[in-house]
Amino acid sequence: MPGPEGAQSTAGGAPAPPLAGAPPAQGKAAGPAALRGVEYVGFGRRCAAAVIDFLVIFVVTFPLLYAVYGRQVFDTDRMLLGPVDFVVSYVFPAIYAVAFWRYKQATPGKMAISAIIVDARTGGRVPLARLVGRYFAYFISAVPLGLGFLWIAVDRKKQGWHDKIVRTLVIEEPF
Repeated sequence: MPGPEGAQSTAGGAPAPPLAGAPPAQGKAAGPAALRGVEYVGFGRRCAAAVIDFLVIFVVTFPLLYAVYGRQVFDTDRMLLGPVDFVVSYVFPAIYAVAFWRYKQATPGKMAISAIIVDARTGGRVPLARLVGRYFAYFISAVPLGLGFLWIAVDRKKQGWHDKIVRTLVIEEPF
């Protein structure tokens, strides 16, 4: 007899684990069974999401930088043009990513490809401190020629190094 979320009852009346196709449970009650049958999002789709996020950030930040620094934005080989550049180019993208991960479990790029970020152990939401850690772990994935990102293409669970460091998964959003 089917129970909640597609689970079936066992002979003793206790619910069996969810069926393989059942979506992961949300919230704190989610356990390891919540990750059975999920589809991990691979390298190509995650690259597409990153391009979308880059374009969103660029559309917001470039006009601001141009308004403050003018043509100097194009003509300099300095890493930082000033304090506004620091806030717009470094602080804003970090807040953008972490805020979307926290409140939507995905940036607009990940939303466009129907993917969410979940805790690798429970399938539930990731705590804020680990989301901040995930953002900074991007630098670890990027530094050795992007190998931490390329790792997504060969990993069984499609995790980059940043995902492994903070124990997250990027999965197909359950409907």
